[in-house]
Amino acid sequence: MESKKLYVSYNTVHSLIKKLSEQLLATGYDPDVIVAIGSGGFIPARIMKTFINRPIYAVGISYYGLDNKHRDHPTKIQWIDEVQSQLVGKKVLLIDEVDDSRATLAYCVGELLKYEPEEIAVLVLHNKLKEKDVDFPVEITRYFAGMEIPDLWIKYPWDAEDIEAHTEAERAMLREKKELTNG
Repeated sequence: MESKKLYVSYNTVHSLIKKLSEQLLATGYDPDVIVAIGSGGFIPARIMKTFINRPIYAVGISYYGLDNKHRDHPTKIQWIDEVQSQLVGKKVLLIDEVDDSRATLAYCVGELLKYEPEEIAVLVLHNKLKEKDVDFPVEITRYFAGMEIPDLWIKYPWDAEDIEAHTEAERAMLREKKELTNG
């Protein structure tokens, strides 16, 4: 297994989203819409729809160029201008796969706040336990993370070229962790 990488299978993603949906609903937060940040938030948002059955709007935000080099700030690639009036006064659930530097999430929250939603809650599969580049605006009072993890490179299944090998890499990682815990 490659060191300092966290392999995550589709089954794990599904289980995390199910757990997050239960946590979300237990707080009494009942969103009107889901906004998925692409591309990493698309699949988690679709799985969340299975549990809460809300419409999904997709936005494209990029913090990296085509050369995979980090930019100075996130930029919009695709936005939801045509449905902005449908966000006014609504409860929005913003979903992405990971809270790493927080720059993309905070940027998206700032843009969504321009549409005057009633409330925005943020939900991620993984929150990296590290200093963030930016803070959320004070309007964000609900934050849900499926797992709190060290600052590791996360290998999501939707980025895998060989899904069987990817899933086996997660199994091997989990076996190794279990052996270390029990050994």
